[in-house]
Amino acid sequence: MDQTVAKRRAGEAAARWVTSGMHIGLGTGSTTAFAIQALGARVRAEGLAIAGVPTSSAAAVLARAEGIPLCDLNDLRGGLDLALDGADEVDPQFNLIKGRGAAHTREKIVAQQARRFVVLIDPTKQVDQLGTRMPVPVEVLPMAAAAVMRAIEQLGGRPAIRMGVRKDGPVVTDQGLWVIDARFEGLHDPASLNHELLMLPGVLDHGLFIGMATDVVVGGPEGVEVLQHR
Repeated sequence: MDQTVAKRRAGEAAARWVTSGMHIGLGTGSTTAFAIQALGARVRAEGLAIAGVPTSSAAAVLARAEGIPLCDLNDLRGGLDLALDGADEVDPQFNLIKGRGAAHTREKIVAQQARRFVVLIDPTKQVDQLGTRMPVPVEVLPMAAAAVMRAIEQLGGRPAIRMGVRKDGPVVTDQGLWVIDARFEGLHDPASLNHELLMLPGVLDHGLFIGMATDVVVGGPEGVEVLQHR
């Protein structure tokens, strides 16, 4: 089926889970963009009273354009009711690789503060083992890039600095840092790699989301399938 149709179905279905009074984490990427647009339509048509915490400047721009009020995570004593976001890979245990949009650090902060972290995907994002298709993005201080790349090689990965498109030089995150994409050709122990990467000096965070997702909404040819973590 058309991948765009699948993404739209997942995003629009998740947007229907939102009720007035909620504080919502607004993820980054093409699938979550459909959810943000659907939420904006509900704000305009229904007077849905919500406030969103964007995970990137791109998500903030889209939410404002859709008329969704934004708030600061630091001002929310009770955290978030719901976080909506996409993923690049999802395994059967609901572990994720995220970060193709280089927003994974903020996405992880927002997801951790949400009572429910709902992941929106099309079927191509489902894998039996993380790392079989996508690299693990690692956000790093530029001065530490070479040292971190050497450490990733010792962990069995093949690192490469992510370079900009229509821009000279590396991709720069909203934090002003670089992204190293580390390919591992399948992760047999993602929890261990999660710890090893976080321990490297100069690493801010990475795109492995271990044990965080509560729900996965999969857009498909017959509508959507909702998977819940057991």
